[in-house]
Amino acid sequence: MILGVCGGIAEYFDIDPTVVRVITVILALCGFIGIGLYLVVWLVLKLSE
Repeated sequence: MILGVCGGIAEYFDIDPTVVRVITVILALCGFIGIGLYLVVWLVLKLSE
C-alpha cells in the first residue's frame, strides 16, 4: 500500500482490495503499463480532491 490507489479502486467497484493489488502487481511485472497506469490513476485521484 503506497498511495491508496488500489484500495480506492476496490472500494469504488465494491471488490476485495487484494484482487486489485494482485492485478496491479501482474501488470507491473508485465512492463511499464502497470506502474504507469498506477501513477496516472493516483494523479487523477489527487487532482480530484
